[in-house]
Amino acid sequence: MGIIVSKNNEENSRLNQRITADLRERAQKTTLGEDPDLVEDSDYAKDLKKTGKYTWIWVVLVILAIISLVVIALI
Repeated sequence: MGIIVSKNNEENSRLNQRITADLRERAQKTTLGEDPDLVEDSDYAKDLKKTGKYTWIWVVLVILAIISLVVIALI
């Protein structure tokens, strides 16, 4: 046996509209003038520097390491 259940779409649509309106309002409040990920406010980001003038040395070292791994694998 089965039970026939009828949906009341009018109540569901009103509830969905209220939920959607509430979520939209909350999203607008949180995105007004705020940084959503708050990275600039964190303590570890205060002393970070941009890439230095010796970055090219690290790039060369990484390329040499990759080349040496390829040579070792082929031998």
